[in-house]
Amino acid sequence: MPVLDDIRTFHDDLTAWRRDIHAHPELGFEEQRTSDMVAARLEDFGIEVHRGIGKTGLVGRLRVGNSPRTIGLRADMDCLPIVEANDFGHRSKNDGKMHACGHDGHTTMLLGAARHLARSRNFDGTVHFIFQPAEEGLGGADAMVKDGLFSDFPCDVIFGMHNRPGLAVGKFQIRSGPMMAGGAFFDIDVVGRGAHGARPESGVDAVLVGSHITTALQSIVARNVRPVDTVVLSVTQIHAGAAYNVIPERAVLRGTVRCFTREAMSLVESRMRQIAENVAAAFGATASLDFRVLFPPLVNHDDETRLICDAAADVVGDDNVNRRGNLVMASEDFAIMLEHVPGAYIQIGNGEGEGACEVHNPGYDFNDGALPFGSALFVRLVERRLARLERV
Repeated sequence: MPVLDDIRTFHDDLTAWRRDIHAHPELGFEEQRTSDMVAARLEDFGIEVHRGIGKTGLVGRLRVGNSPRTIGLRADMDCLPIVEANDFGHRSKNDGKMHACGHDGHTTMLLGAARHLARSRNFDGTVHFIFQPAEEGLGGADAMVKDGLFSDFPCDVIFGMHNRPGLAVGKFQIRSGPMMAGGAFFDIDVVGRGAHGARPESGVDAVLVGSHITTALQSIVARNVRPVDTVVLSVTQIHAGAAYNVIPERAVLRGTVRCFTREAMSLVESRMRQIAENVAAAFGATASLDFRVLFPPLVNHDDETRLICDAAADVVGDDNVNRRGNLVMASEDFAIMLEHVPGAYIQIGNGEGEGACEVHNPGYDFNDGALPFGSALFVRLVERRLARLERV
């Protein structure tokens, strides 16, 4: 029986697992219930389970045959601090927490692949099922790597996937090389001199200084970055003052930077520091920059991109696999794993049309119709990469 057809025989189980995870969302490094549920399922399948990797992360190991070849398959488990707006039966039971990015679906798809592979055993080698905590900006991938992920569970190659609203269920898209932007957060602390709102000449207005810094920062993208490079610099918060008649002494600017090379990120950080410090000095104030790179750019490796595309074509046909997908300005900390092990990260369709709600939205829900396709892709990756070798 084709892999997709076999997985569809337990689609109802996948849906139930996914909705259970959705109803009980947990933030990064707090995924205790989710980790317990995943571990229990893997053990039921007869898969060896190792816990506490990156705090709440875990790895399932399945060996078949004698080949030393290995493959890693990764899914993320954490949710977002969002109040869910949906009213269906599996809406979040944890106030202020929501699976608004589809990690409930990603976890379930990997569980579905584990169930199938544990039964079929149609490969020769070792599969590591990697369930990662804290993808949403808290460094879960880095925590797992530092806890010995790849030394204790060596992977020749590694693969992951993310749902894509607006892309039809049953379709996949990817691109070789840089695909998702590296991401940084920043804080700029501006210190002036407080004064009465009616006597501005007696102070140094931190709000005015912060406003000029905000405007000047856009010159980095417009005049310092090469036009052929893609960079986004967004000031998303300005905090200052608490009274109508007081010129505040301090203002804080916060925001994010996205780009596709580490060189561009370094350039932006350097210019931000120069602009903040010197614009502030021109007004008689001071400014300091705290710049934190959270994610490197996600770069897909050529050979592994071809492999995952071919595996996806096995499942849905080559016409449903876009091998030259668009650049994505969002970031993904699977990029850290790809800096240690060659691999690729693909997007799976979550549905198109009017109901295709974007991720990080309080009305989002993972499309259960996509579950068998993701599980089947993980399975075909293993069967292709760890195919049984002919013995003569």
